[in-house]
Amino acid sequence: MGVFANSTDDREATGHEQVVFCQDKQTGLKAIIAIYSTALGPALGGTRFYPYETEEEALHDVLDLSRGMAYKNALAGLDLGGGKAVIWGDPDQIKAEPLLRAYGRFVESLGGRYYTACDVGTYVADMDHIARETRYVTGRSVQHGGAGDSSILTAWGVYQGMRAAAEHTWGTPSLAGRRVGVAGLGKVGKYLTGHLIEDGASVVATDVNEQALDWVRETYPQVDLVPDTDALITSDIDVYAPCALGGALNDDTVPVLRARIVAGAANNQLAHPGIEKMLADRGILYAPDYVVNAGGVIQVADEIEGFNFERAKLRATGIFQTTQRILRLADAEGVPPAVAADRLAELRMAEVGRLRTIRLG
Repeated sequence: MGVFANSTDDREATGHEQVVFCQDKQTGLKAIIAIYSTALGPALGGTRFYPYETEEEALHDVLDLSRGMAYKNALAGLDLGGGKAVIWGDPDQIKAEPLLRAYGRFVESLGGRYYTACDVGTYVADMDHIARETRYVTGRSVQHGGAGDSSILTAWGVYQGMRAAAEHTWGTPSLAGRRVGVAGLGKVGKYLTGHLIEDGASVVATDVNEQALDWVRETYPQVDLVPDTDALITSDIDVYAPCALGGALNDDTVPVLRARIVAGAANNQLAHPGIEKMLADRGILYAPDYVVNAGGVIQVADEIEGFNFERAKLRATGIFQTTQRILRLADAEGVPPAVAADRLAELRMAEVGRLRTIRLG
């Protein structure tokens, strides 16, 4: 995978506008900031803090994630482009105030082309540290004028997308009586579990973190827990909700998946191009991840204009209608939902982005 095209038909090239490598040896900071597009406005996307095996793996992840953010922000109706950042390292070992503030200075150096927020391995308190060095940060604590935990509306949006997929499949937007498999009971999965139980669904779940399992045993004892994701996807479930890391839908999992619907919070769920067709061929309806998990970015984007939770929640509720539109378009054009979603996102980036070429004076 590379950024630059070697020819006019180089499909391996990502086409990113800017990729920045950031290093501060004293704090141990190694970060990559990737800006895919600013056609709709400044790039917005979270910072992932993760112990990648190699620099190449970190680069591949940030390039994929930043592209996904551009499409997510476009379909969420935001006037924001797509970007993402990764900090390479184990947050339990090296995360500290000096490192986060050093990273904040690199964000500031981009002059507002990139706004950061929380992601895997980063939290609201981290954003408050980063914000001491840069203006271009969202997902801050309520005490500092921010929205707080963005996973609240991420889970709400996933639930809305799942309801739209249920209506498309079974004729009703309710999950009552359906069995939903939740893979990952972290920041988003735990809230999603609550929405599903309130709606009358039964939930089977798994997580690699024992603390997360203890939490669900105490909070929702009616949830069935299974040892791992393999056991989850091969169990008798109606809906599969991947809520951990990406690549959950791959050549090994799709053939054995028993669910009729996939709708979850994880980013980049399709391991490679072609998986969307495998799902369609098996009669599994895939609600594109970057559509249904946009509630979090809607929440943090609302901070930029002065956060109002009810306004942000109303916008996130609109994920239901957006998902409906994509599923109808997919049927009308005879393409998988992921392809229909891409087309709508690219259309908005092209049409609205073109307006920026009109001179204002």
